[in-house]
Amino acid sequence: MVAEEESGALEPKAASNISEDQMTAEELAEQKREARLRKFRELHLKRNEARKLNHQEVVEEDKRLKLPANWEAKKARLEWELKVEEKKKECVAKGEDYERVKLLEISAEDAERFERKKKKKNPDLGFSDYAAAQLRQYQRLTKQIRPDLEKYEQLKEESGEEFYPTSNSLLHGTHVPCKEGVDRMVSDLEKQIQKREKYSRRRSYNDDADIDYINERNAKFNKKAERFYGKYTAEIKQNLERGTAV
Repeated sequence: MVAEEESGALEPKAASNISEDQMTAEELAEQKREARLRKFRELHLKRNEARKLNHQEVVEEDKRLKLPANWEAKKARLEWELKVEEKKKECVAKGEDYERVKLLEISAEDAERFERKKKKKNPDLGFSDYAAAQLRQYQRLTKQIRPDLEKYEQLKEESGEEFYPTSNSLLHGTHVPCKEGVDRMVSDLEKQIQKREKYSRRRSYNDDADIDYINERNAKFNKKAERFYGKYTAEIKQNLERGTAV
């Protein structure tokens, strides 16, 4: 009887343990299901967002393809002009000089780059006077100079203190140029002569040509008349020369 009572007392405890295990398993399954649904919803939202972004990118790319080829450069230029205008207005409001402020804001690298561009241009303004032409020729020749440092050091050692002449130094006629230097000077002079001959507009004088003018101005006029009306007056001119003109 005692054994039966003890077994009867254990059965409710075992049933309660089984129900608790089932509940925990169901809760875990429910939690996993909710986590999967939440993950699925997040993936669905990301997919919709990616689809929306892709559509926007396709629309923007289509707009860019329809724009002119140099649109980016024009856009950058317009933005730069707007910034310049805003800066000018700001300087006017503060009572400052825009050009001065612009120069103060330029970095050393930008200034060096602008200077290199300016040197590369080297515009030929034509002949203004002989001083300007001489200066231009001097600058062209000095650009070709390539100093020989070894030769410089050698001459410095040979001359000693006389290498740096003073008012009391007598070095005139003592320097003998090297053969390479003489050849270089001769070749440069020949190039200058060829260039002058190429660009010279002097017309050679023809001794056998007919003299039908009284001065240089009349000769130019006759050449122009001959160029425009020569084919019409050739017969009249020949008759006048032969003396058979009526």
